[in-house]
Amino acid sequence: MARRGLTHLDARRKPAMVDVGTKEVTERRAVAEARVRLPREVARALRASGHRTSKGPVFDTAVIAGVQAAKRTHELIPFCHPLGLEHCSLRIEHARVAEIVVRCEVSVHHRTGVEMEALTGAAVAALTIYDMCKALSHEIEIVGLRLLAKSGGRRPFVRTTGRRRR
Repeated sequence: MARRGLTHLDARRKPAMVDVGTKEVTERRAVAEARVRLPREVARALRASGHRTSKGPVFDTAVIAGVQAAKRTHELIPFCHPLGLEHCSLRIEHARVAEIVVRCEVSVHHRTGVEMEALTGAAVAALTIYDMCKALSHEIEIVGLRLLAKSGGRRPFVRTTGRRRR
């Protein structure tokens, strides 16, 4: 891979927001995922309850939290540009008996990509699942936060590997 250098440094090598003013406006899309690993007894209890805990509907609450987080990424990550997202959706489902996959897809017509918004949405949705289930166990793990695909910029990306190595 050719060395491209870090983009968030100015000419004096000080941290700076990237100037996207001269970039072309295109449709930018990104998809990210996080995985939540639960102890088997927690996974069984969660399924048996219809994905509800005493705090409320776990998956529905996680979807709302993920969308809110994606929309506010620029408030959390210092050099992210504020974006008026046009689309943000989260899909949450069981991948295996004791693993939940959180997938966040984001799009906008803009001069900058939305990878960080997708990653932030997936991460916060996974954290919300943890928060709502932690009364059942603190052995819950959030793993595999990763970008799956992005398009619309100079360097499109699609993850070609299957499962992450452990």
